[in-house]
Amino acid sequence: MTITNASVIERRTAIYDDTQKKRTGVLPTEGGAHTRPKAAAHLTDEQVNELGRELDAIRASVLAERGADDAAYIRKVIKVARTCDLAGRTALIFGKHKPMFLLGIAGVSMGKILENMEIGHNVLHGQWDWMRDPDIHSTTWEWDFVAPARGWQHTHNDLHHTYTNVMGKDRDVGYNILRISDEQPWQKRDIFNPIVNAFLAPTFEWGIASYDLEWDQVQTGAKSREQFDKDLEALKAKAVRQVLKDYIATPLVATLTGSGKWSLAGMIGGNMVRNVWAHSVIFCGHFPDEVDVFTEDVLDGETRGDWYIRQMLGSANLSGSPLFHILTGNLSHQIEHHLFPDLPSNRYIEVAPKVREICDRYNLHYTTGPLGTQLAQTWKKIAKLSLPDEFWERHESGKPGKWQVLRDAWKGRTTPKTA
Repeated sequence: MTITNASVIERRTAIYDDTQKKRTGVLPTEGGAHTRPKAAAHLTDEQVNELGRELDAIRASVLAERGADDAAYIRKVIKVARTCDLAGRTALIFGKHKPMFLLGIAGVSMGKILENMEIGHNVLHGQWDWMRDPDIHSTTWEWDFVAPARGWQHTHNDLHHTYTNVMGKDRDVGYNILRISDEQPWQKRDIFNPIVNAFLAPTFEWGIASYDLEWDQVQTGAKSREQFDKDLEALKAKAVRQVLKDYIATPLVATLTGSGKWSLAGMIGGNMVRNVWAHSVIFCGHFPDEVDVFTEDVLDGETRGDWYIRQMLGSANLSGSPLFHILTGNLSHQIEHHLFPDLPSNRYIEVAPKVREICDRYNLHYTTGPLGTQLAQTWKKIAKLSLPDEFWERHESGKPGKWQVLRDAWKGRTTPKTA
């Protein structure tokens, strides 16, 4: 979508900037939270405030330095993503030939991964609004993803980034449909955690789209039926466009070469590869071992420094090569992204050592590790939390009756203990 009226861009940018300020800018820079996370309980108010000033300085430095090289970077990534997508679709037109079929899946999945992870996600955070380019702007960009951009910005930018890992407040996808913390009371449905997550991975874009509707909020009265219907219509329109583009237009052209069914299979495959990749990267951002979850009392009196600490303790990074970082949308620098969601993503790699040094100096854990390790921890946690806590307490202590605990919990005869 292209908007040529500069005043419209300026006005929309001002609105977005106001939203950014509402998330963190109104937090006091002095004082102290009434309750701090255990991992930060050793810090004084002054230390927390000083930490906040140091991180503010890092952010200000990057904002002052961003320029032509950064703009050239994002434009190059956009060009590469679109080239990969076009090449993949072209190959699938001849998809009845196995090499072209495989090349097609590779091209489509690579194009979508780059567009969703490094481009769309970060553009929608406003990271590139400073360029004043109407085609690369948080208020105009619509990504190659079923979930409409505006609804996602609300649930992700405004809610998840504000209340990161705060139980009862952070409504990000994991907390919404899975038990991913022992702070969450066990329910019968949780026994299906691994199955639900295995289904969610290849259908991730549809899961995100459903989550963004906030259907459960309508049931509680927190969201009006009118707003829900409006969001649902936006989703229907976006879904129709995506289905037409991916599953009808490209396969239809491929019928001219007798490759229609292969093209359809390739488009489904490309979307599934993107979905599994995005699911893996995103779930590794907040659910591995050592990542903290918080109760709502940490929000009482929270300062900007406290907010920074919560973002660092509640996020996890992934180690890897520069190409790996790009393919993750630089969410491999999840900690830095949560500290500075509006900084250009290509700058996180230079910011990360400074953030880690601050964590070391203030004796705060900085969680990072290879994708395989973090992903294994995440899946293990999801599987473990599918059963009641008392089941595992008996299992680990060698006490008998763990299966009876599960049977009783399933029948509602007992209320399993929660941490």
